[in-house]
Amino acid sequence: MKLPNSEEIVEDLAFFDDWEQRYQYIIDLGKSIPPMDENLKTDDRLVRGCQSSVWLVSHDQNGTLQFQVDSDAVIVNGLLALVMAAYNDRTPAQILDFDIDDYFKQLDLERHITPTRGNGLRAIVARIRAIAKAKK
Repeated sequence: MKLPNSEEIVEDLAFFDDWEQRYQYIIDLGKSIPPMDENLKTDDRLVRGCQSSVWLVSHDQNGTLQFQVDSDAVIVNGLLALVMAAYNDRTPAQILDFDIDDYFKQLDLERHITPTRGNGLRAIVARIRAIAKAKK
C-alpha cells in the first residue's frame, strides 16, 4: 500500500464518524510503512522525547530527504505515517515551509492522543526539521 499524501489523509479522516474509526485508519497507515532493518535501530537514531522507541534514519536523494522510521508501538507507527505523509520525499525547504501545526489541527489529532504521545510527535517533527535545516 502506498502512503497517501497529507491532503489525502485529511480528506480520508473526514469520512469517519468517530475517533475509534480514525484510530483504526491511522493504525492501518502505520502498517504501510516498510519495516526498518534491525541493524539500523541504534541509539544514535532513537528520537528522544518519545514514550515509545522511535527510530529515524534520513538520507538525501536528488535534493530531497528520504526518511525511514519505525517504532515498537503500533499506534506510533500510525502517527509516524502521518508525519511521513507530510515530510518524506520533500526538499529541505519544503519541509521547513510545511505548516505541520495546521496539518495536525486539520486532523484534530492532539485532542485525541495522550499528552506524552503529543510530546513524542513534536520531538519527531523537531528532529526532522533539524535535519532539513542542516541540509538547507
